[in-house]
Amino acid sequence: MKLLETHALLRTRRAGVLLHITSLPSPFGAGDVGSAARTFADWLASAGFTVWQMLPIGPVGYGDSPYSSPSSFAIEPTLLALEPLVEAALLTKADLKLPVRDAARLAQGNCDFVANRVFRMARYAKAAATFETTNGAKSREYKRFLERATWLPAWLSFIAGNDTAARSMHEFIQFKLDAQWLELRAYCAKLGISLVGDVPIFVTADSADVRANPELFRLKKDGTPEVLTGVPPDGFSADGQLWGHPHYAWDAHLREKFAWWISRIACAAERFDLIRIDHFIGFHNAYEVAAGAKNARKGEWRKAPGRELLTAMSKRFSTLPLIAEDLGALTPEVEALRDDFGLAGMRIVQNAFWSGKSGDMPHNHPFRSVVYSGTHDNETTAQWWRSREAAQKARFRAYAGHEAVHEAMMRVVLASPAALAVLPMQDILGLGREARMNLPGTALGNWKWRMEPGAAGKSLAARLRASVEATGRG
Repeated sequence: MKLLETHALLRTRRAGVLLHITSLPSPFGAGDVGSAARTFADWLASAGFTVWQMLPIGPVGYGDSPYSSPSSFAIEPTLLALEPLVEAALLTKADLKLPVRDAARLAQGNCDFVANRVFRMARYAKAAATFETTNGAKSREYKRFLERATWLPAWLSFIAGNDTAARSMHEFIQFKLDAQWLELRAYCAKLGISLVGDVPIFVTADSADVRANPELFRLKKDGTPEVLTGVPPDGFSADGQLWGHPHYAWDAHLREKFAWWISRIACAAERFDLIRIDHFIGFHNAYEVAAGAKNARKGEWRKAPGRELLTAMSKRFSTLPLIAEDLGALTPEVEALRDDFGLAGMRIVQNAFWSGKSGDMPHNHPFRSVVYSGTHDNETTAQWWRSREAAQKARFRAYAGHEAVHEAMMRVVLASPAALAVLPMQDILGLGREARMNLPGTALGNWKWRMEPGAAGKSLAARLRASVEATGRG
C-alpha cells in the first residue's frame, strides 16, 4: 500500500505539556474549561509551548475514570464553566458563592469530585431552567448544535431516560459545553497552541454507545459482554489489568464501513487538533478474558481489522490526526500498522534506564514519535527516582547530568530527536507521589491531582522557554 503522510503538527519539532482539565485550579473542587483554562493557555504560550495535551474529556465512569466513559461523544458535564453562565444572565453572582466552611477546602488540594458535582449540577439545573424560560432553545445556535450533535439523543436517553426536565438540562449542558470548548480551542489557536486529546479504544458495557448500537459489540442475549477487555500481567500488575469493557463485533463494523468509528474520531477532531488512541495495539490484536473472571491472568489474543479501519478513516481525513499509544507488547505487525498510516508512536524516557540498551534511550527515538518523561499511568519523575536501584540511577546521571532529577529529565525529553516532546505538569513542578494521576490496576483513588493556584508562574515560564528554544522546539 502507499504510505500515508504524517499529520502536519508532527512534521516539525514541538514541545507540549500534559495537564488534564480537572487538574486546573478552581474554587469549586475541580477544573473546568473557563478562565483558568485560558490562563493556563497564556502560561503555555509564555513558556514557549505550542501543544496542550489532555486526558479523555468524556463523561467519567466508575472511580471518576475518564477512560471508562459512558459516552464516546458527550463531554463530562462538570467541565462546563459557571462564570460564563453568569455573564449570560443564566445565573447570578450569588449562585456561585460557596459556604465559608467549604470555600477554602474546595479551592486547594486534590480534586473533590463529589462536592464539585453536587455544587455544579444544582447550578446547571437553574441555568437550564432560565435558558428554557427565556426561549434560548429557539435560538439559531441551539438548533445548529442539535443538527450537528447526532449522538445527543442516545446520550440523553442514557443519562436521563424519560425524565423531561433532566433531558432538557443535559441537552443544555452539552450545548453550552460545545460552545465553551470551541471558544477555548479558538483562544488557544490564536496563541499558537494546538490541543491534543485522548480516545480510549474501548467503551464500557453500560454506556450510551452500547445501548444505542448493541450490534457493534460482542454481547450475550442478556446484553452482558461475552468476553472482557484487559491486558495480561506486566510491570504494572502481576494480575494483569482487567478493564471489563466489551469487545467489538468487528464483522458488524466492517459491514457498516466503520461508520461509528469514523463518527467518533470526527467528533474528537472537532475538539482537538490531534488525538491519542489509547491502546493502539488493540487495532491489531486485543486481549480477551472470560466474562466473570476476577483478573486478567488468563486470556487470549484475537486479531482485529485495524488496517481496514484505518483505511476507512483515511478516506475521511487527508492525514490521520492520530497518535498511536503503542506501548506494551509491540510487534512488527503493530509497527507496520502504525508506520503505514503515517502515525507517530510513543516513547517513555522513564523506561529507558533499566539496562541502558533500550530503544527507549532518548538518542534512539525516531523523529516520527512523541516522547514523554512519563504518562498519566506512570509515577511522577520525582517518585520514579526515589524507587530506582543504584545502577539505574548511575546510568541516568551519566546520561542526564547531576542537576535536580526532574529538571534533568525535562532537558533529556526536550532534547530527544522525537518530533513532539510532552512534559507532564507534575514533572515540570518537580512533584512526587502525591501528584501521581493514576495507578493502573486500581479502580479507586485516582485522577485527583490538582495544580495549586499560582504554581505556573512567570519565572518558571521564562526558564522553560529557554529550554524549549535551546532544543529547537516551538
